[in-house]
Amino acid sequence: MNEGKPGTPGASEGPDGDFELARPIGTASPGTGPDGDYELRRPLDAAAAPPSTDGTSGAGAAAGPGRLGGTPGAVASGTGAEPTPAGPDAGTAIGGARPADTGAEHITGVETAEHSAPAAPAPHAEPPASGHSGPAPAPGAEAPASGPTRPAPAHGAHAPAQPRPLHDPDPYSTPPYGEPGPWAPAPPVQHPAATPAHGVAVGAPEAVSAAPVTQEAPAADPWARYDPWAATAVAPLQQADPVEEDVKRRRGRRRRTLIGGALIIALVSGVAGGVVGVQLERSGGIGAVELPQAGVEAPDRDPDSVAGIAAQALPSVVTLHVSGGGRAGTGTGFVLDDRGHILTNDHVVEPAGENGDITVTFHSGDTAEATVVGRDSGYDLAVVRVKGVRGLTPLPLGNSDNVQVGDPVVAIGAPFDLAGTVTSGIISARERPITAGGEMGDGSDVSYVDALQTDAPINPGNSGGPLLDGKGRVIGINSAIRSADGGLDPEGGQSGSIGLGFAIPINQGKRVAEELIETGKATHPVIGITLDMEYSGDGARVAAEGGDGGPPVSTGGPGAKAGIRPGDVITEVDGRPVHSGEELIVKTRAHRPGDRLELTLERDGEERTVSLVLGSSGGG
Repeated sequence: MNEGKPGTPGASEGPDGDFELARPIGTASPGTGPDGDYELRRPLDAAAAPPSTDGTSGAGAAAGPGRLGGTPGAVASGTGAEPTPAGPDAGTAIGGARPADTGAEHITGVETAEHSAPAAPAPHAEPPASGHSGPAPAPGAEAPASGPTRPAPAHGAHAPAQPRPLHDPDPYSTPPYGEPGPWAPAPPVQHPAATPAHGVAVGAPEAVSAAPVTQEAPAADPWARYDPWAATAVAPLQQADPVEEDVKRRRGRRRRTLIGGALIIALVSGVAGGVVGVQLERSGGIGAVELPQAGVEAPDRDPDSVAGIAAQALPSVVTLHVSGGGRAGTGTGFVLDDRGHILTNDHVVEPAGENGDITVTFHSGDTAEATVVGRDSGYDLAVVRVKGVRGLTPLPLGNSDNVQVGDPVVAIGAPFDLAGTVTSGIISARERPITAGGEMGDGSDVSYVDALQTDAPINPGNSGGPLLDGKGRVIGINSAIRSADGGLDPEGGQSGSIGLGFAIPINQGKRVAEELIETGKATHPVIGITLDMEYSGDGARVAAEGGDGGPPVSTGGPGAKAGIRPGDVITEVDGRPVHSGEELIVKTRAHRPGDRLELTLERDGEERTVSLVLGSSGGG
């Protein structure tokens, strides 16, 4: 039986739209394939045939009876359309071309002009059978042939001679890239069909023609189906294997879990490390805190150092708390002998009066009651005594005449009731005449001191304390300070030290203390004259009248014997200038009664020098 195939290869129909048969599929030369099937050429009048309105193109769309028809992907049979089962090349058209994106249509399956009835156009939405779908040419374009074709002769005419190909045929049926091979078969024309994501045709195609089967689907041959001029189709998107997707997801979850765990471990480790680091920083290590420290040294110091001097002097320095007459005060004193005599300032014990209380506190903390032995306001010195106390160590006394400016000194006292305070400095000046007191208004409490000036800090409460030299010997008795308001007071006010402290020279203090211990009173050296304290000129002028109504120059006194007269101005004492009456008194009190003085004075514009021996007066 012929099964609708042409009897002779290469025979063609006339210009009525029939097709010319090409060489068999899968053979290198004209002949019959393994199954005897043939592949159709494109229509002879394809170039002249206009595109059809139903999506098909070329002469095959305009052919009448005997044209190709049927559903895409199905082979027409005598009994109806029968779907072709999907092969290994599912989703690929016969001839090697893939569906194009342009929506053009091809026709698969073959019908002969003699035995096929006219077929109705198939709907475009029907999917093709798997393994028989192929790309369609662009709209309005011709389906390219897979090899050189001969022009078909007119109906009933003889075919013209076969032209010789330009090059030898390819024995492997592989056309060269860029142009078809010399005997490349023409691709079939088919309708495009929708292909699902997995490349399997959706549903079974419906038969559109009742014509008998004219040709079976050729065997899949990728090289025989190659069409270099067909539009390149984009491979359909396919869903990955669910098993592989699950593996990827599991791997992703495992990776995220590992990363999250690593981050959590890092965070916990960082927090723990920070806590441990802070603890180590505070404690200095894992063990107990132990800072470097010098070893134990001997408490002894150089006797000439401040520490050595303080260590020797502190046991002999005491603090006095005085109260009486509604007043109270605090001062300092130091031990003069082992009988319990203590030297201090007169203004320290003055509040006690005759019936007040004086409490002495030693450096050891022991306390004892004290009584006044004697006091002198003119020198601002007083001696008190404690009884029933043994083991007292007197401070050694120095010589204030040996002191030089710049010598180091140490002051000890109880500033603001802070007992045992030690300060140090130097001697800032010598023979600094100062006056202190005067609260009584009659001048009886004014003290005149030819003082040592020091920058060792002295504050209220230091009064009566010792001023020591570099060998720990007493060279002065701290008595007054210059306060910030400019006043000079034994207590120095409450402004504190400004580096201007004054001390009574120990030579004067020693003499007065001896007299106070022996007699309870101190004698003052005197010249026997009355001074004009309101004189503003340079020097000390002798007053015209006496203060108590007597003569300004005491009769028979040292001044009268030296020839001093009222109105004379004394300018020097032992060759040192005198600028005021207070300074003359200070210079005089710096000596003992019986000492000889040389005075320089002016009278009527003439300068004279006189010599005298100091007298004595009872202290008060």
